[in-house]
Amino acid sequence: MKKYKEVSEEAVACLFKRLKLTLSVAESCSGGLLCHKITNVPGSSKYFRGGIIAYDNEVKKEMLGVSERILNKCGAVSKETASAMAHSIRRIMAADIGLAITGIAGPTGGTKVKPVGTVFIGISAKTKNTCRHFVFKGNRRTIKLSASNKALNMLREFLE
Repeated sequence: MKKYKEVSEEAVACLFKRLKLTLSVAESCSGGLLCHKITNVPGSSKYFRGGIIAYDNEVKKEMLGVSERILNKCGAVSKETASAMAHSIRRIMAADIGLAITGIAGPTGGTKVKPVGTVFIGISAKTKNTCRHFVFKGNRRTIKLSASNKALNMLREFLE
């Protein structure tokens, strides 16, 4: 089994600068942690266009244009919502890549089908999209950190 290697925000920054691409982010359960990590890198303004923390479903609908049908049928924590968030943030911010995280950081809010730690991470580009489902273990802080780190790792894989 391949051991998970955490990707640094510096490594992702190097890729974006080398490829001359731009990034925008839509976050829910990570509450801005991903944007924080990205902007910790000096020179991130060269590729990072901005982000929206869409914690509330109304913000997902009104600012990101996630349809009420998706939110009602699939839920705010779903592949469909993460994909819609990634696509919308890319379009809204006129970026090359849109990255989105939605999930349940806990300690409450989980169900049997979607336990605490359930996270969906979506990436949208003009010609390619992906979305993956994870269930992270730990407390709220650990789940948020795991989700933001995994999003950076997915982004690196997506770009390579």
